[in-house]
Amino acid sequence: METQKQVTEIQLVTKYIDSLLETGKQPSSIYVFSKSLEIDEADFYAFFSSFEQLEKRIFAMFFENALTVLEKNDDYKTYEAKNKLLSLYFTYIEILTQNRSYVIQALNTHKNGLQNLKKLDSLKKVFGVFIDDLQIEKIDFNQEKIEKFQNKAIKDVFWAQFLILIKFWMEDTSPSFEKTDIFIEKNVQATFELIQTQPLKSLLDLGKFFLKEKMDLKF
Repeated sequence: METQKQVTEIQLVTKYIDSLLETGKQPSSIYVFSKSLEIDEADFYAFFSSFEQLEKRIFAMFFENALTVLEKNDDYKTYEAKNKLLSLYFTYIEILTQNRSYVIQALNTHKNGLQNLKKLDSLKKVFGVFIDDLQIEKIDFNQEKIEKFQNKAIKDVFWAQFLILIKFWMEDTSPSFEKTDIFIEKNVQATFELIQTQPLKSLLDLGKFFLKEKMDLKF
């Protein structure tokens, strides 16, 4: 088949999401998918090696879109780390909400939650870079090994927080997902206070919120 038009990464992703939502399953093959776009298979492979790789890219693209929105705001550049993280979470959830049908389907495909989490591998990488760039204030131990461990631990804590946030939003049935907004604020506040050794009040507040909502955190 001769190539009739060029294709971009975003076009492939958009078409894939549309196809998945319309049929409830992946296209039968990359050949069939490419044919529906009137492109060669080679054009698909220029961006992705498989549908699985495409799926991993989607959540990272959502994240990059959120950062693009934030970086257009001059005020955002002056925010301290906590407010930058809050802004990122709120913006990312807005983008997920715009694509909620896909997100719910993609992250509930497998009964084995670990299989679903593999789709977030690329997201984890860009999120880690974002956390590093925040330069979050930490306790100064004046020991290189401890500081490296602390940096990794903090990155892991925020990644776990991000996953819990996404899961909470997926299960949120409140109007305009207003409970998710409350959760974001309480969660971020508690985490930053924990890092800065003032955790008790915020952790208790967050714990009360968890108990009230009776969350099931299994994907």
